[in-house]
Amino acid sequence: MEPVKMDIHPVDVICVCSADGQLRPLRLQLEDGGHRLYRLDIQEVVGVREVRYVGVEALIFLCRAFEGERERVFELRYTLRAHTWQLLRWVS
Repeated sequence: MEPVKMDIHPVDVICVCSADGQLRPLRLQLEDGGHRLYRLDIQEVVGVREVRYVGVEALIFLCRAFEGERERVFELRYTLRAHTWQLLRWVS
């Protein structure tokens, strides 16, 4: 998969919400520059942090997934009020 060219890229995410309201992303689907769809199953959520800036409240998830044999680590942002997911960046 080619790296996403944009810093912030909207993605489709399947997640679960626990009884106490905690979100956990399970799978993400993104479109590359050639309009090909890719799906990554998230193996582990390494960490979650809450951020607030300029009136926007969001959760940042540091996730680990495998693309074939290659391990990928990336950050997903869930915007609380807009209920949207974005791929922030590939860490590795």
